[in-house]
Amino acid sequence: MAILNEHAAGQPEPIAAVVAGMRERLDRLPPRLAHQRVFLTTYQRTTLAVGRAVAGGVFEDPDWVERWDVAFADLYLAALDTELAGGGRAPRPWRLAFAAPPALPPLRHVLLGINAHVNYDLPQALLAVISEDDFADAALLDRRRRDHEHIDRILASRVAAEDDELAGHRTLLDRVLTPLNHQGSKRFLREARQKVWHNTLELHNARIAGPAQYAVRLAELEVLSAAKIADLLRPGQVVLRLAVAGFGVTLPPPD
Repeated sequence: MAILNEHAAGQPEPIAAVVAGMRERLDRLPPRLAHQRVFLTTYQRTTLAVGRAVAGGVFEDPDWVERWDVAFADLYLAALDTELAGGGRAPRPWRLAFAAPPALPPLRHVLLGINAHVNYDLPQALLAVISEDDFADAALLDRRRRDHEHIDRILASRVAAEDDELAGHRTLLDRVLTPLNHQGSKRFLREARQKVWHNTLELHNARIAGPAQYAVRLAELEVLSAAKIADLLRPGQVVLRLAVAGFGVTLPPPD
């Protein structure tokens, strides 16, 4: 991981701190959570890629993206810390991901982590950095949405590289299906983020209605996200199944 630490040196300071925090947790993962290393290292590399994009000025509002990236990562790290401490209860999507059988293929563990983080954590992270006043400013909200969508291109650019990281763990069938898996991965990441924006708006409306309504809607999102994790734990070619059935979850209209 020396390369990861070296690359972090050129990152915006808050993102570099997140990367360092991930490195610290990698160093103390207990044997019972050794299977989580593959997602955590994948996430660390992705965070570095986002940091490079922020530093390179590719976003309309790089300061906002930086704050969003930190808020997003903090939700995962908080869930991981709860699991590491062993005395609390992480949100259900994360509990299922952390409790997945260690013998599952590494790609499956990566997909479980991405699913829990994108479907459950991402709408909350967006709300943390988009205020109620921001939602009332249509031009500003459009900029936020466009920067949110630009992350798709960064993630898509990482698909092949991350697949190379897992190359030694693929079966023959996985290798044959790799081109389809790449296309499926890019599509379901884009589809999931579109649903995330919908869910963010739903949670925003609930936030306006008050803490009780927000808690109800967040609990609904937790149930939907956990159900998707449970589906990912079923046997079979997961990426192909996701390419057909979809990756994201959608909050229904409130009662």
